[in-house]
Amino acid sequence: MTRPAFTSSVSPETEQVIQSKLTALEADHDVQVLFAIESGSRAWGFPSPDSDYDVRFIYVHRPDWYLSIEPGRDVIELPIEGDWDINGWDIRKALGLLIKPNSVMLEWLSSPIRYRWNDAVCERLIAFAAKTTFGESCLHHYRNLAQKQWDKHVGESQEVSFKAYFYILRPALAISWIRQIPDTPPPMNLHDLMKDQDLSPNLVRHIDRLLTLKSKTKEMGRGQRIAIIDDFIQDQMAWASDVKKNEDRLDLMAEGNSLLRQIVKEFAEV
Repeated sequence: MTRPAFTSSVSPETEQVIQSKLTALEADHDVQVLFAIESGSRAWGFPSPDSDYDVRFIYVHRPDWYLSIEPGRDVIELPIEGDWDINGWDIRKALGLLIKPNSVMLEWLSSPIRYRWNDAVCERLIAFAAKTTFGESCLHHYRNLAQKQWDKHVGESQEVSFKAYFYILRPALAISWIRQIPDTPPPMNLHDLMKDQDLSPNLVRHIDRLLTLKSKTKEMGRGQRIAIIDDFIQDQMAWASDVKKNEDRLDLMAEGNSLLRQIVKEFAEV
């Protein structure tokens, strides 16, 4: 079976609505969106026909906002309405998370669906993120994510929802990526996660079959568990559990502060 190439499931009409919501929140909060991406199953590469839209963004305030005795709220969250789940983080919060590093921030920078993308800023963020990528830190994030979803949705059940299977399979594939390609952070998209790894052809065939099934069923579609996928997931989680977390990190705080100041000053000139 030939795996279908990734194509965005976001229609031009839907993107127009998203753009209008981003423009409105910029005006309401006096911020500039630096980038906005899709972060849910549509970007992961396994949407259902009724999947919602998980829009995530990073924004910057004007300089005076950062010159306050009491720090302001560093998150903007629009009320969840219907298919819309839209929220974002301030650039200072984003850079602080990258230094840790934070797997979610790394994924946002690799999303294949971009609604807004300031090239000049994002190139610097990606270059900075490359210096903060430590496989072990990401590894334990994905292991905990996979284990939590496994315990919640699989356990001893003989059937599993296709959605839940992929929620476990994606972090398991990210662990496998770190095992095979430790110097590069795992990409967000499932297709990208699979294409550069050395995976069993039989495993790939079963995953491709599941992708096809999920693309045609609603969010609650269910089916029998698949032994080769279960074994792969369990193997990745077991391996990740045995890897000790590496606490040796570069001190990037000064560079992060410098990058923050550059970005804030650029917004002041807009």
